[in-house]
Amino acid sequence: MATATTQERTGIVCSRREENNPVKLTARIVAIWLLMIVAEIAHGIARALTLVPLVGEFRSNQIGVFTGSAILLGIATLSIRWIGPTRRRDLLQAGAVWLVLTLAFELLFGRFVAGLSWQRLAADYNMLQGGLMPIGLAVLFVAPWLAAWFRGLRIAA
Repeated sequence: MATATTQERTGIVCSRREENNPVKLTARIVAIWLLMIVAEIAHGIARALTLVPLVGEFRSNQIGVFTGSAILLGIATLSIRWIGPTRRRDLLQAGAVWLVLTLAFELLFGRFVAGLSWQRLAADYNMLQGGLMPIGLAVLFVAPWLAAWFRGLRIAA
């Protein structure tokens, strides 16, 4: 069975060499992650200014997981063609890179910039105590697959 070309899958013409360039793929994945982090910082500031006074910090954090996930999924959907995944492992790579970088950023920024204790940071990840960050991270991990599906991309195995 013949596989579809990149042009057939995406409508974008690119050479075979460009299509399989792992450095370019990784650079684009990281570039989109940087955009995601900027968007999430803006989201956090807006949430702190508008939602926290209305519902409190804890509930605002919970709501923020869902609104933040929607923002991240939107960015992934708008950028997935530019990232240029051609195989399922490219989608896996994007999700894994976004997950690891986000987790590192959240923990390092929270601890060393915001001055939060490790206990306070861990609370956001404890679903038994109402922390919903694992849901947000799961959405982030599957965002490349969902984005490719939303955009109608056919990705080779």
